[in-house]
Amino acid sequence: MKVLLSWLKDYVDIELPAQEVAEILSNRGFPYEGIEVLNGDAVIDVEVTSNRGDCLGYIGVARELAAATGKELKLPKVELAESSKPASEFASVEIHEPQLCQRYTARIIEGVKVAPTPDWMKNRLEAIGMRSVNNVVDATNYAMMETGQPPHAFDYKRLFGGKIIVRKAQAGEQIISIDGSKCELTTDMLVITDEKYPVAVAGVMGGLDTEVNDATTTVLLEDAFFSPVSVRTTSRNLSLPSDAAFRFCRIVDIENIDWASKRTAQLMIQVSGGKAAKGAVDAYPVKPKPKQATLRLSRLKKLLGIEVPKDTVIQILTRLGFGPKQNGEQITCSVPSWRSDVYREADLIEEVARVYGYDKIPTENAITIEVSPTDIRKKTIDAIGTYLTGCGFYETVTISFIDKRDAELFAQNEDKRHLSVKDVTRTGTNLLRQSVLPSLFGVIKTNHNVGNTPCRLFEIADTYIPTEAGKLPIEKTRLTITGDSDFRDIKGVVDGLLKTVAADATVKFEPAEINWAQAGVKVIVNNKQVGLVGMASQQVLDRFDFKHTTICGAELDLEELFALRAGVVKVKPLSKFPAIKRDLSLIVNEDVPWADIESAVNKKAPAELEELQFVDIFRGKSIPQGKKSVTLSLWFRDADGTLTHEAVDRFQADILKSLTESIGAELRTA
Repeated sequence: MKVLLSWLKDYVDIELPAQEVAEILSNRGFPYEGIEVLNGDAVIDVEVTSNRGDCLGYIGVARELAAATGKELKLPKVELAESSKPASEFASVEIHEPQLCQRYTARIIEGVKVAPTPDWMKNRLEAIGMRSVNNVVDATNYAMMETGQPPHAFDYKRLFGGKIIVRKAQAGEQIISIDGSKCELTTDMLVITDEKYPVAVAGVMGGLDTEVNDATTTVLLEDAFFSPVSVRTTSRNLSLPSDAAFRFCRIVDIENIDWASKRTAQLMIQVSGGKAAKGAVDAYPVKPKPKQATLRLSRLKKLLGIEVPKDTVIQILTRLGFGPKQNGEQITCSVPSWRSDVYREADLIEEVARVYGYDKIPTENAITIEVSPTDIRKKTIDAIGTYLTGCGFYETVTISFIDKRDAELFAQNEDKRHLSVKDVTRTGTNLLRQSVLPSLFGVIKTNHNVGNTPCRLFEIADTYIPTEAGKLPIEKTRLTITGDSDFRDIKGVVDGLLKTVAADATVKFEPAEINWAQAGVKVIVNNKQVGLVGMASQQVLDRFDFKHTTICGAELDLEELFALRAGVVKVKPLSKFPAIKRDLSLIVNEDVPWADIESAVNKKAPAELEELQFVDIFRGKSIPQGKKSVTLSLWFRDADGTLTHEAVDRFQADILKSLTESIGAELRTA
């Protein structure tokens, strides 16, 4: 915001040079970007943070300067000559969207004469970069720069029926703004209308049909409070920025709107003549409750590291308009309506600190840095990344939103509910995902389209499972692994990963029904489910347009992996004696799952059976109809001595007998 020094002096008595004023503001949280001298007057370019909309007007800046220097803030004396006819006989106001427009005032000024603006006002506006239009429009711009509240002047005679309606636009409505832009309105945009048509885009810009011109004699003056989100969204979607929208987006002072309206009318009458109707039409459906915040002197000392005198604290808060009242070590403040950024104790402490002076807070030259050991979470994530990268996987980072079709395919709850955000910048992709898989499947498809195959990916990200209405979702961090490879590969990667995270963990895979998979298993570690592995169903493959490709994926609960890593790892020494490996090819019924084979082996497995591995499945002419050949490997080892083949033959015979009795398996000989 550009601040003309001579204009600023209207509100606070200071005789300081521009450089010193700029330094004071900078030390109070408003850094300056430069100082320019125009016709002997200084213009300070002050940066105002987005949470300090109150300082987008000269009065707000002057209040900060007065608090810093101990000077008194001088507000303009508003004396408005009014006629006997009330404003309500000229106009009425209806607010159909009270959450988007919490207050709207309409004031009528009759007998204005549109003409060039007086030099004193014109020169001030041009010095800060605002183009002079005419005396009526310039009065509204001057008032906006003074108060920070954006007003708008309508040509009253062009308002059909003298009625103001604040509503959302209807489909197909259009408006030509005062800068000549043709605006195609959508149903989520807030507009100001008369009884027939839109006459302004609320908080953004007025319409060309009702702008003040040389023939205007009666003005309807608007001052209002519009939702910052609504104004920002509309301004961006229409590519229609304005000084008014800039201020509404940063929250204006809803309580002082009527005062700002009177001040604007006073300035307008001063430069263009006329007389105001009595009072104003003030629609105020949503009145905010007054805010209070409490400051503890002990907490102030603890946070700042210095002791600010109690009287100084009260003096600072008083100058800033907080009306402090002390009760022992507590100071209770009534937060002024223009300070929307203050609502807690830390905010009050910040106010005291910046006005008292950050330069008074001592610093130490020596900084002690204590190196903390890596926590279990970081160690686990590093181990996961190292292992998966070694297996040929690439880590991805995708957005947390998916579209409705993907959301329903991968829903975790039966009614397929999803949390959503209002669709503003994305077309339909506005549902918070319950699974990371659809995002990764999309990345695989993109890579396939450009010939990057094979494609193996993993991502650690949050998922969101809705709960009861009005309650926060269940937010879980998951490790998701996927690739254009077969089920056995992904299952083997998961098995190896779990052994990497917790070497002594007992890992099992049990058949499971998964909504997005044609075949899948539950991942059981130490008798607790930690995730799922599955092969994408045809419906999923069709959704992502995968042709002649097998896509598999796995999702693991990261918190469970942290818990595994945090346990005590039991290790055993490497065996001094060799293992004996036996491969068995079994003919079993087609419907016999691997879990049944594994169970039958374990029934008769001796202590010397070190490992059981799946090798392959074969179906062909040599295999009877309705049967399949499953090949597995058995690894035998004795920790106390070298095994003999005769002993292993006995072990194998017992295992074969168990397989025959349990699942009707036959040893394949050809």
